[in-house]
Amino acid sequence: MKTLGIHHIAIICSNYVRSKHFYVELLGFPVIQETYRAERDSYKLDLQIDDRTQIELFSFPVPPLRPNSPEACGLRHLAFAVADLDVTVAELISKEIAVEPIRLDELTGRRFTFFKDPDGLPLELYEAG
Repeated sequence: MKTLGIHHIAIICSNYVRSKHFYVELLGFPVIQETYRAERDSYKLDLQIDDRTQIELFSFPVPPLRPNSPEACGLRHLAFAVADLDVTVAELISKEIAVEPIRLDELTGRRFTFFKDPDGLPLELYEAG
C-alpha cells in the first residue's frame, strides 16, 4: 500500500459548542464546512490543519467515553508539528490552556509537550526542525 499522507483525523466530542470553540477559536483551525445531520442529531465540522490534512469533529447525542489509561489500546494521541515550541506554548497558556512541561525526545533530540482538548484527548506539540 502506498499512501500520499493522512487525509483526516476524526474526533468525536461530548459537547459540540465547547469543542468547536476550542479547535476553531483557541487553536485557530479554519472551518472548511459545517454540516448538521438531522437524522443522526449530529454535527460534522471539517477543519483545515494544513494543505492536505483535516480534522473531522463529530458530535453525537451520547457518545461512549474514551478509555482513560494513556496506554490503552487504540489511538494514543494526535501530534501537531510546530516551528517554535516556546511561542506555541506561550500562546496556549495565554488562552488559559494547561500545557505540560516541555520534554526532550531522547531518540530525535526534538522538544515536545502535551495538552488536552475539552474531552481529555491528549494533543502533542512536536517542534519540527
